[in-house]
Amino acid sequence: MVKVVLDVPKEFMGLVDTWRESLDSMKATLDRTGGGKAVDYAKIEQETSDQCRESEREAHRVILQALDIDVPAVVIGGIRYNRVGRCEAPYHSMAGSVPVERSLYRQAGTRGGQPEAKVVDPVSLRAGVIGEGWLPHSARVMSHEVQKGTSREAETTAQEYGLLPYSRSSFETVAHLVGALAVADHQDIEDVLIDTYEVPQEAQSVSVSLDRVSVAMEEPRDRPVGRPPKGAPKNPIARNFRMAYCGTVTVHDENGEALHTIRYGAMPNGDIIGLRDRLVADVATLVSKRRDLKLQLLCDGAPEMWNLLEGGFTKDRFGGEVHRLVDLYHLTEKLGEAARVIDESDAGALLREWKMALLNRSTAAKYILGELIDSGMDEGPGEGHPVHAAITYLQSHYENADRMNYARARRIGLPLGSGNVEATCKSLFEMRLKRCGARWKTETGQHIVQLRSLALSDRWGPAVELTLRPLRKAVRVAA
Repeated sequence: MVKVVLDVPKEFMGLVDTWRESLDSMKATLDRTGGGKAVDYAKIEQETSDQCRESEREAHRVILQALDIDVPAVVIGGIRYNRVGRCEAPYHSMAGSVPVERSLYRQAGTRGGQPEAKVVDPVSLRAGVIGEGWLPHSARVMSHEVQKGTSREAETTAQEYGLLPYSRSSFETVAHLVGALAVADHQDIEDVLIDTYEVPQEAQSVSVSLDRVSVAMEEPRDRPVGRPPKGAPKNPIARNFRMAYCGTVTVHDENGEALHTIRYGAMPNGDIIGLRDRLVADVATLVSKRRDLKLQLLCDGAPEMWNLLEGGFTKDRFGGEVHRLVDLYHLTEKLGEAARVIDESDAGALLREWKMALLNRSTAAKYILGELIDSGMDEGPGEGHPVHAAITYLQSHYENADRMNYARARRIGLPLGSGNVEATCKSLFEMRLKRCGARWKTETGQHIVQLRSLALSDRWGPAVELTLRPLRKAVRVAA
């Protein structure tokens, strides 16, 4: 045995006791593992982890207790607060909850019941606590788990890790608290993020895309006329699918390959104009950092998407060098359906011919439009008429700002497909919000969309730091 003597402050004696218990437990474990027998080491891992978490909780208790200020009056943000009481409350860390006794203060000159008369405590203010006692790192991890999957999945994952021993409803509550803060300050946060963004040295162009995806929404449903039957819901609802919006700003190399994508999302009935303006502001910042970046608007053929983009990316803002391109793969999909009608026996060869023309000839779209018209197989408008659909698609775009000049786009190193925004629709909305039976409201759904878009854009760390930083406040003893 080795004797160790430590000088420990009185406040840390509880921590020393947990260390002593841990050492005794580890010694007993060593004694049990002798003799060469098989060992259930998973159990040892669990016991060791439990002991470490006990020490972690005690350390948090000591530090949080030191943040308390017990005086007759304090000053917070230049306003005087008077002490009104003292009580114990739990604070929730990664290792579990710890009780802390702290003083409570109320703004001078106010009384209970007034909006500005809510009591505050120095521990929560100085530590930047979220909601009712959630420590900032715990809240960050919990909200990250919920943006990835459901709160039940987050609870199960935490149990497997042996951390965050809280209920499903706690994960839900914390994620929406952090999400609401991120949504409320998203303009300021995203301004800082784009200002500090370093454009990759190999970047040669930046593309902007918009797309839509359906999301199941919870909406009030009208009650039937007359007296409702027994057991009928008091507030009937309907589950209706509405269109949400995805936006991307992607930086590309000289070959049009994506280097990094920043993702944005807006729930149905959300602020789509605000999303578009965010795209405009971020691209303007990127172009101001690198004047040589080529700017491209890249979408499918939906007129709504093009009208939104054209309304923000104007000549007054960006000059005349804004390239526009309709996604090549949406076009070839329509051409493929038309080719099967025109030449069913060899549709693949006809489609390959058209695609090679699009990739190598600037006037190919006009040439293919002529071939489609000359085929005499334009069935007229209506469902199930692929030749007519292809003709309409080409007529809508090939002369409009040269949106189908794929040969030129290849020549100057621009991307031809809007796969980044298509993938964003799947990763941002479909994988998280379109679970079986899921339904959402606009406000709370936007909380998850905002957090998830930050995570998918590799912005999570700095974004959450900017989101939670304003919660930390200095508390001074009043003179």
